[in-house]
Amino acid sequence: MKLKFRKLQKTLVDSVNFDSIIAILYRKGVISDIEMTALGKLNNNPRQQSSELLALLLRSKHPQAFIQLYVAIKEEPQLKWLIERIDNFTDQSMIIAQRYISEPTGE
Repeated sequence: MKLKFRKLQKTLVDSVNFDSIIAILYRKGVISDIEMTALGKLNNNPRQQSSELLALLLRSKHPQAFIQLYVAIKEEPQLKWLIERIDNFTDQSMIIAQRYISEPTGE
């Protein structure tokens, strides 16, 4: 999931206002009080806020950061198009990784 969000970062930053997503991630404990405050200060610049949120999540040690991001996006009806894009996204590196993981020897 993390790789999908990394590969779709430009689309996310250019197309999504993350105000409500940030609130959901805060309630779920994915982002801290300090991070919530810092992101809130950027609410007048949605592109920068989106970029900072994604960078924060990419650095995060939270084991479900991107799963929770996906769930939060899914809760927003106006972002149905984004869920479809995430679900349908494939990348050559992902195909290779999935093939590698599915083989018992890893070869």
